Amino acid sequence: MAIADLDKQPDSVSSVLKVFGILQALGEEREIGITELSQRVMMSKSTVYRFLQTMKSLGYVAQEGESEKYSLTLKLFELGAKALQNVDLIRSADIQMRELSRLTRETIHLGALDEDGIVYIHKIDSMYNLRMHSRIGRRNPLHTTAIGKVLLAWGDKAEVSMLLQEIEFTRSTENTIMNAADLQAALVQVREQGYGEDNEEQEQGLRCIAVPVFDRFGVVIAGLSISFPTIRFSEESKSHYVEMLHTAARNISEQIGFHDYPF
Repeated sequence: MAIADLDKQPDSVSSVLKVFGILQALGEEREIGITELSQRVMMSKSTVYRFLQTMKSLGYVAQEGESEKYSLTLKLFELGAKALQNVDLIRSADIQMRELSRLTRETIHLGALDEDGIVYIHKIDSMYNLRMHSRIGRRNPLHTTAIGKVLLAWGDKAEVSMLLQEIEFTRSTENTIMNAADLQAALVQVREQGYGEDNEEQEQGLRCIAVPVFDRFGVVIAGLSISFPTIRFSEESKSHYVEMLHTAARNISEQIGFHDYPF
């Protein structure tokens, strides 16, 4: 919904939309001043200030000392975490991801489709100092990520076709796929080989390998991945990682009711 349409909504609905607009803008920055924030959400400074003070009193927003800048607290994360507690996928995946972490010492992600991108819904950090910096809840593009390619490769054909039309092919590195035809060709290869790759397509110096996780109906609901710097890459480690990922994804899929894992 466009900001311009807010005034056409009932007051209560308009207020809710404004609050979430402010929260979303706050979530995109570590901290932000009220002038910049009001410009981003296209509201007056007095209106933004009034909402911020209410959110601050409820514990969702913090004010950074004398800088007069605002930031989100962890209270929203706590609410989201409560929602995830009862998700069988997260609970089942956690055991397998921790075992992968123990064996590889690398960053392990579980990601799911979120509109035209992926969102990380669980993560185990690398044990190395040189590692991928990410967080649960972060969104990334479909076309630049190994998990995104996995979700597209095993997705419903009609839905994937629509997604490919909507993808904005932004360039992250010189290796980024920049059109639907090349991405389609990559997806065929992903399906044939049983895993997806990000070969420095999202971030220079970083590689990622992902495999599908199936629900009890045989639908791919997530991608499980290992991310590591290129300096720790070798063909031998790659094949070993793929094998371990398939074992972990097979176990997760079986725990949530799918017993015909294809790899």
